[in-house]
Amino acid sequence: MRDFILPDHDFGTPASKSTTMVTLTIDGESVSVPEGTSLMRAAAEAGVDIPRLCATDSLDAWGSCRMCLVEIDGRRGTPASCTTPVAEGLVVHTQTPRLKQLRRGVMELYVSDYPQERMTSPSDGDCKLHAMAAQVGLREVRYKAPESGGMTTHYEPQTADGKPNPQFLEVDTSNPYFQYDPAKCIACDLCVRACNDIQGTFALSMNGRGWDARMQPGMLDDNFLTSECVSCGACVQACPTGSLTEKSVLEIGLPNRTVLTTCAYCGVGCTFKAELLGDELVRMVPYKHGKANEGHSCVKGRFAYGYANHQDRILKPMIRDNYEEPWKEVSWDEAIGFAATRMREIQEKYGRKSAGVLTSSRCTNEETYLVQKFARAVLRNNNTDTCARVCHSPTGYGLGKTFGTSAGTQDFVSIDDTDVVLLIGANPAAAHPVFASRMKKRLREGAKLIVVDPRRSETMDGPHYDATHHLALRPGTNVAVITAMAHVIATEGLYNEAFIRERCDWDEFQDYLEFVSDAANSPEAVESVSRVPAGKIRAAARLYATGGNASIYYGLGVTEHAQGSTAVIAIANLAMLTGNIGRPGVGVNPLRGQNNVQGSCDMGSFPHELPGYRHVKNKDVRDIYERAWGVPIDPEPGLRVTNMLDAAVDGTFKALYCQGEDIMQSDPDSQHVAAGLKAMELVIVHDLFLNETANFANVFLPGSSFLEKDGTFTNAERRINMVRQVMAPQPGYADWEVTQMLANAMGAEWNYTHPSEIMAEIAATTPSFAGVTYERLDELGSVQWPCNDEAPEGTPIVHVDGFVRGKGKFIRTGYVPSEEKANRRFPLLLTTGRILSQYNVGAQTRRTANMVWHGEDVLQIHPHDAEDRGIRHGDWVRMNSRAGETSLRAEVTDVVAPGVVYTTFHHPFNQVNVVTTDSSDWATNCPEYKVTAVQVAPSNGPTDWQEEQEELTRMSRRIVTAAE
Repeated sequence: MRDFILPDHDFGTPASKSTTMVTLTIDGESVSVPEGTSLMRAAAEAGVDIPRLCATDSLDAWGSCRMCLVEIDGRRGTPASCTTPVAEGLVVHTQTPRLKQLRRGVMELYVSDYPQERMTSPSDGDCKLHAMAAQVGLREVRYKAPESGGMTTHYEPQTADGKPNPQFLEVDTSNPYFQYDPAKCIACDLCVRACNDIQGTFALSMNGRGWDARMQPGMLDDNFLTSECVSCGACVQACPTGSLTEKSVLEIGLPNRTVLTTCAYCGVGCTFKAELLGDELVRMVPYKHGKANEGHSCVKGRFAYGYANHQDRILKPMIRDNYEEPWKEVSWDEAIGFAATRMREIQEKYGRKSAGVLTSSRCTNEETYLVQKFARAVLRNNNTDTCARVCHSPTGYGLGKTFGTSAGTQDFVSIDDTDVVLLIGANPAAAHPVFASRMKKRLREGAKLIVVDPRRSETMDGPHYDATHHLALRPGTNVAVITAMAHVIATEGLYNEAFIRERCDWDEFQDYLEFVSDAANSPEAVESVSRVPAGKIRAAARLYATGGNASIYYGLGVTEHAQGSTAVIAIANLAMLTGNIGRPGVGVNPLRGQNNVQGSCDMGSFPHELPGYRHVKNKDVRDIYERAWGVPIDPEPGLRVTNMLDAAVDGTFKALYCQGEDIMQSDPDSQHVAAGLKAMELVIVHDLFLNETANFANVFLPGSSFLEKDGTFTNAERRINMVRQVMAPQPGYADWEVTQMLANAMGAEWNYTHPSEIMAEIAATTPSFAGVTYERLDELGSVQWPCNDEAPEGTPIVHVDGFVRGKGKFIRTGYVPSEEKANRRFPLLLTTGRILSQYNVGAQTRRTANMVWHGEDVLQIHPHDAEDRGIRHGDWVRMNSRAGETSLRAEVTDVVAPGVVYTTFHHPFNQVNVVTTDSSDWATNCPEYKVTAVQVAPSNGPTDWQEEQEELTRMSRRIVTAAE
């Protein structure tokens, strides 16, 4: 998978899904292909490459370039092969004297208006126009603009008589990642169609007709930066002439080798070709055979990889006695020895349960597995937790209780068969954009959309589709609304009795039916608390129950509540009630926030579960690991991250190894987090950058980026993807090696030499991963667990013939109001989320050019609430809650309802989580980020807390180098 440019063979037009075969003859060879296949694709499958400029197999045929002409015996003319379907018995010729002459003439016209002096640009090595000119044998161009004037070209700034050329347009360099050279545009429309049909943004159009036609982003006075363009790169990838080109190619040159790897941003898990020139990364190109993304990408995965070489990267280990001192650069041996000695001393003094670990959802499965193994086999306790605690832990609980497995039911392709999408507490357009593009395509084809969200998010409507229903509920009332939908389905007899009798426990269903049919759960009863009109809830419920294949996709707007686990159970009830489980187009699908949230949970990062979601109290499970690791496993669950911080403040928890997480910025109630970290005697931060948590650390171990390691990520559809090393680890070691060094310094005798050996141990001890090997992943590209002897190629859809737990379990979901209530002191409800260009706490994206789109967190507030408080758009405002206060700028907008404010948490300066409280989910302690009672008022600038944190951060960045 490396050391050459990995070809993505393009067949010109999409494959036909027909099962009827047609046989024809192409250039004397018999070819059999599915009915509906284009002549171009049939020829390509037979090894015959017909010249083309406007055709690609990721888009429907267009037929505009007139290069792909063929001749057919018995038919007149020279039809375009891309738009002509095969037929039984056709005899097709792709190379005849007539065709050669026609193609050469068409190509000569294209090249006559192409800037010859720019043919030395590095991007022209990627230029299909040049390749096609050579293929058709074009050697000279006879057509030129006359020197006397009267005609001109698109690429010369001046006419022959020295006057400004009205046809010439300057190169648009406004986008930070690519440029648009209108002089090279041949009006093939590929970029426009890629934007429309693949991305679904419709940001590009063809302006003018005939000679005047050229692509235009946005409106006439727009450039790429000011237009609706989301910088997904689909247009750049489609362009055949170099008119749209990555700036990195222009700056570095064309790549000469490829490494296939997986994106390290959201839970979609896109496969990319990392293309390099020597050892320098030139660009990331989405891989068309990647099963999660199928050749598409977003701005983060496609372009925002520059953080890996950012000047802020810490590449040498550092230590200090306490967080008030400057950092001191030391050798790896000294840093590991310092950390191990301190950790041993603390456990000897305070007991073995005084230390713990936090695993990272940004690291690989193998690295996460080792960190939780470090806790259990080296520290000898179960004090291990992960960032999934603060995002999707209710998913694990809710789906585990109802279905028997803590993961989504479908693959992403499943949405192609859905008729109704129920989107709850998620905004895929911002947080999971590649999946959102696929979903929006299905919506444009006619599927219906129901949105349950306090905001009018970017996903709710778009070009050529609108949500059929928007249930703009009050934050904190998910359980009430979802249960009210189930009430409608139950009382109107819309439930699938046959499915329930066959697949679920009938007695439990009868109990649930009695509960959900109660008038207290009716839409009319919950209207007052949810603020959703009863008629809307009833209409949405009927559509979900009767609209055909119905799928549920949900996000952190479901889980990050005091009733997050209850809401997940309510969603599972809804799916079982209607029989929307176990086939394409249906299911319950949590949209995971980070690249390996699913994997970090799978690997046993929670304090009560060993890998594979098996409770530590089960002796038969502990026996497996005791034999494998050669040490006893504590049968008592350990501390969750929230418990660790509480125990630290109480003086019983003293040491933390934190890999790849920034709890100081990401966890709620920042002042409590700071107090906990300050109270610890040892905080080891293992990361790429000195983050906010590192302000309180006394050991810093440099981490390696996803480009610098081998391993696997598991995405939101349970898909295990390979991560392959693109470049050597800049600190000298990959993360798994650092964990192994720390473990061995504390007395372990680990001797892994490659992550494949760690995966072999995972497979040997975890039934759902039993069939996973690097060799199988290389062969198949990816697999979805469970992967074992019964499913050697993985399982795209689970619960097909029965639930993992046996019978599906209906559970009552009584609504309990959040303790976070709007009142006279705090009359507004804050809810939080993400934005497209930034990611999580921003550690990666803030160190890229993505800052041009989102340089600070802002507070969205409804015009009525803003007017009542004298707040104008762009003003500084102070937001305070019972936990703390912060200041940020206001964005006055009606995308939020009156009484609701919204912000993101990507920038440490704004410290949004100083406002969020200790309220959390009853079952999992997942913080209630989505409901915080606040007050908002005009402000003159940052709060005292923000300024203190800024000063602390400045002091914590002091480094004494080894030379000093």
